[in-house]
Amino acid sequence: MTARARKGRGAISAPLGRFEKRPVELDDDIAYEQALEARPTVVRSMPASRIISTNNSPDIPFDQSINPYQGCEHGCVYCYARPSHSYLDLSPGLDFETRVFYKPNAAALLLNEWEKKNYTCKPITIGANTDPYQPAEKTLGITRQMLELFLEHRHPVNLITKSHLVTRDIGLLAALAERRLCSVAISVPTMSSDLKRVMEPRVPSAAARLKAMTRLAEHGIPVSALVAPVIPAINDHEIEAILEAVATAGADQASYIFLRLPHELLDIFTEWLATHFPERKDRVLSLVRQASGGRSYDARFGVRQTGRGAYADMLASRFRTASRKLGLEADAYQHALDCTQFMRPGVQQLGLDF
Repeated sequence: MTARARKGRGAISAPLGRFEKRPVELDDDIAYEQALEARPTVVRSMPASRIISTNNSPDIPFDQSINPYQGCEHGCVYCYARPSHSYLDLSPGLDFETRVFYKPNAAALLLNEWEKKNYTCKPITIGANTDPYQPAEKTLGITRQMLELFLEHRHPVNLITKSHLVTRDIGLLAALAERRLCSVAISVPTMSSDLKRVMEPRVPSAAARLKAMTRLAEHGIPVSALVAPVIPAINDHEIEAILEAVATAGADQASYIFLRLPHELLDIFTEWLATHFPERKDRVLSLVRQASGGRSYDARFGVRQTGRGAYADMLASRFRTASRKLGLEADAYQHALDCTQFMRPGVQQLGLDF
């Protein structure tokens, strides 16, 4: 049976995760019928044992990060976080965008981390894997709860999102920005409504994201733009147009990330190409391999974010040239923040302007 796209979903199917040991093989007719069924989003609580993740990757501009959610209803087909759902015995395909988990104890765990005597204050990035402003945040407010703590304890924070819901928290963000304690990066990989609809189906429009950038900048909140990912023969022709739009909207920094296809994501993305862009599929995958040393994904530091080779070099040159012309700081999406104001929970503070 030929796979079909589902309205409002990015992935075409629900392939097994790489750790599944007892796969169930369905009759072709049953599998086809299930493929046509609508999949509602189910959001469940999943208390975390720890909340701050650390990394020492030389090609990532932060040492600490928090993801309030696991899974993401935005449904971006290219999301490199999809394979993480395999650890839950769920599919990185449709399950990733329909089975979303939130961390109800995120704020409490954050305070616990900050109370530790050996904790060193460094900027924390929220949203490195899954969007902290995906639809569930509108009612759950997990991200907002943490932002209130960042402000109360004067801890620097960087946000990454694709959603205009970030403007809900302008009051908190402006207060943080006034003290050089926050910046926001908004991802805009395409200006095309048609492409957005099939590539990142439940993400707000580019127009809504640009408007959010403008509102943030008007309130003194530093704004960066991410063109992420750049996909060969799909959105690579939009680089200059996107940069011009985000510069006009108020961004002063911009960076890009080349398409990454780790683990199960290769098959998920290939199926998406075959469904939506069958005539370009081979060309897209060929260019991806050209930029990845002949493989579908090169996971090495210094390569995985931008690719390598002639095609990758051409993208980098175009991006930097356009950024320079528009007055954007290229290859940057997080502003320098102040770590000297941090007030450890439980420590009495005197003479503060509360």
